[in-house]
Amino acid sequence: MQIDPKEMARVVNRLKRTQGQVGGILRMLEEGRTCEDIITQLAAVSRALDRTGFALTASGLRQCLAESGGNETMETLKLERVFLSLA
Repeated sequence: MQIDPKEMARVVNRLKRTQGQVGGILRMLEEGRTCEDIITQLAAVSRALDRTGFALTASGLRQCLAESGGNETMETLKLERVFLSLA
């Protein structure tokens, strides 16, 4: 199953922003910023990655359900397991 190109572009953009955040954290470490500041940014990156995973999985579920005409298929069950693994 291929993810819709528009949805994939959104996911790629999210990951690029997250990549920039990780670079910022590295700079913060090199500059000797406080642990509180660094941990705050790490938490933000963690949430951003979680949201990206949810967005990607939700897109896959929507597409799978649309293709199956609402019938529950093995692909749908597999995607549901992936989605729940993010929780």
